[in-house]
Amino acid sequence: MEHNPDTHSLKCPKCHHGMHEVTHGEVVIDRCTHCHGLWFDEDEAHHLKGLLGSEALDIGDPGEGQKWDSREDIDCPHCGKPMEKSADHKQKHIWYEYCPDHGIFMDAGEFTDFKEESLLDWFRALIKGDRSVVAP
Repeated sequence: MEHNPDTHSLKCPKCHHGMHEVTHGEVVIDRCTHCHGLWFDEDEAHHLKGLLGSEALDIGDPGEGQKWDSREDIDCPHCGKPMEKSADHKQKHIWYEYCPDHGIFMDAGEFTDFKEESLLDWFRALIKGDRSVVAP
């Protein structure tokens, strides 16, 4: 759904469609109505990681989410500054974008993967490659 400031909480930094607020427990995050990417203010991703069932917020297809990894022009939906590209330090195959002042954006499927740490993460990182080399 195209972004409409009267109806949507934020504009998606990846596909520029509208985002709606979704809640799990007491935590409220924003989810894109089109690509299903997730916006986490401050430390919400780490807080939700520890909550049972919070992966239900991540309704998007991980395959579709990976298609957005190479998007270059990503601006913070709060301040409009270019977001920095990064990867999770424990699960290097999870690539996300962050604004040091406002939060992080994960593509569809990344939060579910972020919640589940396993030995497979090491293999996934080898296959996907280092973000600073593959998609700087």
